[in-house]
Amino acid sequence: MNIPRLVVAAPSSGAGKTTIATGLIAALAARGLAVSPHKVGPDYIDPGYHGLAAGRPGRNLDAFMCGPERIAPLFLHGAAGADVAVVEGVMGLFDGASGRGELASTAHVSKLLRAPVVLVVDASSQSRSVAALVHGFASWDPEVRLAGVILNRVASDRHERLLREALEEGSGVPVLGSVRRSAAVATPSRHLGLIPAVERSAEALRAVADMGELVAASVDLDEVLALARTAPPLTAEPWDPAGEVTPLAAGAVRPRIAVAGGAAFSFSYAENTELLTAAGAEVVPFDPLHADALPEGTAGLVIGGGFPELYVRELSANGQLRAAIAAFAAAGGPVSAECAGLLYLGRELDGLPMCGVLDTSARMTERLTLGYREAVALEDSMLLPGGARLRGHEFHRTVCEPEHGERPAWGWRLPTGLHLEGFAGAAGAENVHASYLHLHWAGYPQLAAAFTAAAAAHRAG
Repeated sequence: MNIPRLVVAAPSSGAGKTTIATGLIAALAARGLAVSPHKVGPDYIDPGYHGLAAGRPGRNLDAFMCGPERIAPLFLHGAAGADVAVVEGVMGLFDGASGRGELASTAHVSKLLRAPVVLVVDASSQSRSVAALVHGFASWDPEVRLAGVILNRVASDRHERLLREALEEGSGVPVLGSVRRSAAVATPSRHLGLIPAVERSAEALRAVADMGELVAASVDLDEVLALARTAPPLTAEPWDPAGEVTPLAAGAVRPRIAVAGGAAFSFSYAENTELLTAAGAEVVPFDPLHADALPEGTAGLVIGGGFPELYVRELSANGQLRAAIAAFAAAGGPVSAECAGLLYLGRELDGLPMCGVLDTSARMTERLTLGYREAVALEDSMLLPGGARLRGHEFHRTVCEPEHGERPAWGWRLPTGLHLEGFAGAAGAENVHASYLHLHWAGYPQLAAAFTAAAAAHRAG
């Protein structure tokens, strides 16, 4: 299958990848093309902007959490029907999972996709040195095809001329565009990165439109498309959620699984709900900031990540929904919660009452906990048997006290020793699985099948 595609990378974080990648997606979509947006790594926020720009879900390509063998299939699944795909990288081009070489780096994913790479270079403090920088990145790994450069934060016509002359003389990599320093668009940030698109509504739409206009005026889109079309065909078969899970038995009633969303719980991977649907569930989204009850007939509840600390007063004030969730868990209803979901299920967050399902309290801190984790399930649970091993990701500034219950969800090794974390069931809520660990269920599709089966059993019971 051949889908024109390219990867947008940079020498380091902060060079402007997200602005350029989102702008490319928006500018190409404005030409009437169907653009498939993708993001290397576990980040939930950038794909939200990509999705606004493309009009279709932004999808993650994470070789650590899903395995390198699934990257091309997941890409082909997400890009089905697209005219072109734009893949935004993570960190610097060659930066991957710590201590694991190229694994999960932008370079690694570009090779798995056989995609040309466009390097976004922050040129604000250099001129001729840009050629040495690009030459180094182009020659470091011969298997990575660095095929173009977009200069970002260029000061003037003279500055641009010096940069182009140096690159023509010393790198052999063509310049596809030049974006002026004064042409920055507003993408507000806070403690964990960009503000998610779902929280900004009209502002986010305006920002995406601005990015598209900026890139259309500064980058040769015809050259970009020509470059994307040089990507050779991929021989992998598209990932199919229906082929990854064992569905419910014939004649079984589909359980309704409520999935929290909205501004407070905006972190989710599209493949997770696709797997639940393939396993036989009816997936129903709801917004805990506004709903005063779970969707009628809920037999399972999924609460993913997000920023509940920013909406703690509204979540706490919604006592009807908190009580409904507590009653659902107490009645044996299966609940799967990650990060923000863990905080919401605890007794309190920053001193305000939450659902009270778990005997833990959370508070904001100044310390960022961030990184990939190789975890082992320490207890049998509705999701996994004890001893199962998975790869996930942590990303938070909160702490829970205590960090785990009598039945911890996970254990993993840290430099300080074995770390126990999360809740694989609790007294009066045996079917609750809650943890800080974010998982991409495409890497472990049995999670969706097990959760759907638990929901079906609860409904039947």
